[in-house]
Amino acid sequence: MPQFDSLIGFLDSRSFGTVWYWLVVIGTWSLTGRSVIGVPVEIVSRTRSAVQEGKGDCPVVLHLLDWLSLVLPRWRLGRQEGLAFLAVTGFSLTSLAILGIGYALELALAAFLLLLPFAILFWMRVALARRLMPLLEAAEQGARPIPEAAAEAVRRMVIHRRLVTALSMAAVAVTALWGALWSVIHPYGF
Repeated sequence: MPQFDSLIGFLDSRSFGTVWYWLVVIGTWSLTGRSVIGVPVEIVSRTRSAVQEGKGDCPVVLHLLDWLSLVLPRWRLGRQEGLAFLAVTGFSLTSLAILGIGYALELALAAFLLLLPFAILFWMRVALARRLMPLLEAAEQGARPIPEAAAEAVRRMVIHRRLVTALSMAAVAVTALWGALWSVIHPYGF
């Protein structure tokens, strides 16, 4: 017979006191740094090296533009979709914040601290895709030279990656500080 006491302890809803929550926080943020809007970081860094060396006509540059032509359409949001997503996200995050901060529910607070930075990251990715789409279209139509469009795309993607790194460090630090404060104030979980 399984031990239900240990199962309940294993599935404890105390978020800040369990290792599972911290594994999710660190794991999700480490996975977000592996790509820029779906383009692997290795491709961005190889293209950046090729552009800096003046090899703007090498296959690596075309490889980046191919990746962008595949992933950018996924990040297009129309006016209605964006408004609906913003409304649902705003309602959900506000509800979690009220339940977590106002009513001192640890699980709601932990979910809020996990999901708020990812909502910010989502909108950062949508904004980057909106900036990269005209570059890609200009390169496809021949209105802009391919090496120049790739260099501008790499520059914007590197800036985006640095901002995501700063966001991830801030998110983990704030979550860790708030979790430590919660654990000090609520040593027994309630």
